[in-house]
Amino acid sequence: MKVALVGAGASGLFCAGRLAEKGALVHLFEANEKVGKKLFITGKGRCNVTNASTPNEVLENVVSNPKFLYGALFSFTSTDLIDFFENNGTPIKIERGNRAFPVSDKSSDIIKTLERYCLRNGVKIELNHKVEEIIKQDDMFKIKTVNGTFDGYDAVVVCTGGKTYSATGSTGDGYRFAKCFGHCVTQITPALVPILLKDEYVKDIEGLSLKNVKLVATSNGKVFKELFGEMLFTKNGLSGPIALSMSSYINKKSDIELYIDFKPALSEDQLFARIERDVLNIKESQVSTLIAGLLPKALVSVFLKKCKILPILKNKSLTKGQIQLIVASLKKFDVCYAGLDKLDFGIITSGGVDVKEINPKTMESKIVNGLFFIGEVLDVDALTGGYNLQIAFSTAYIASNSIMEKKYGNYS
Repeated sequence: MKVALVGAGASGLFCAGRLAEKGALVHLFEANEKVGKKLFITGKGRCNVTNASTPNEVLENVVSNPKFLYGALFSFTSTDLIDFFENNGTPIKIERGNRAFPVSDKSSDIIKTLERYCLRNGVKIELNHKVEEIIKQDDMFKIKTVNGTFDGYDAVVVCTGGKTYSATGSTGDGYRFAKCFGHCVTQITPALVPILLKDEYVKDIEGLSLKNVKLVATSNGKVFKELFGEMLFTKNGLSGPIALSMSSYINKKSDIELYIDFKPALSEDQLFARIERDVLNIKESQVSTLIAGLLPKALVSVFLKKCKILPILKNKSLTKGQIQLIVASLKKFDVCYAGLDKLDFGIITSGGVDVKEINPKTMESKIVNGLFFIGEVLDVDALTGGYNLQIAFSTAYIASNSIMEKKYGNYS
């Protein structure tokens, strides 16, 4: 069994290593000068390699096509992945939110482990070999690269990643290969990407971080997603955990409107009673002081301007209607959605090879026998927290098993 893999990222390295370990002759083609280039920058250089959760919990964090991944995530779990790294000399630690990192906090250790795994098992890694074309003649495949043509492959695994972080080599070549073989590629959009706003004031509060707030998205006037947690203002919009997660839910929606609930733990009635009490206790203070007790200082003037209330107004002069307006604005602070940041700035790509045309039990094409797709090139994406890398490893595991089964029958 001779197998070619295109792309030496997480899924490609792991799949290549497993295939070679079980006896296949493996060629791994990589356009870059080194393997794992995108892996190197994940988790801010620490590599959040997985999330130490149950398969069902991982599936709850998959945004696109979770049902397709059911078999893969149950076949190779986060526990299995952690065991793999620890058995290969890279201890793993679990942090907040069940995020798993190498104890060293170095993504390079994850890459080195995967590369050693491949080389130890005899994988031939071809660096600086950008693949231009994949050709199938009769039952065999040819790989045409910038440095020449390689042939005689029984199977090909496309593991080229998506189209974000193009500097790492994610140029969308996998989509081109898929289309050449008759596959459909769904709409490509960024996921886990900053949200852009039209509001002019955001540049004045750049870097302001908010905790324990709720970000709510509506489409056609109906709430369809709300997320609780932390986020921050950038010079042109929103970023941080809940903003990035929200981007994955709204990237294919139209008529999007967003608002922030600054006090999600309090009802409007509770909030009104609190403010009314504060007004009575500090009658002679300015409204700006009142609001400073409810919001970060940097937001006070922005908030009051939006409410059309003068910051120098005395609390005792506030009308009941103005207090109700303050309460309503604290619970529903509208921000003017302008779209998502550039595709290249997304942590992950949403969209890809249509999973309706891929066998979820094998990761093999339903159109072309012997052609496999794994990892981010597929139309699957998840929230931040290690879930996307778990998908990469789990789909690689399924594909490697399937390829060996094609050669040797029942196999695991």
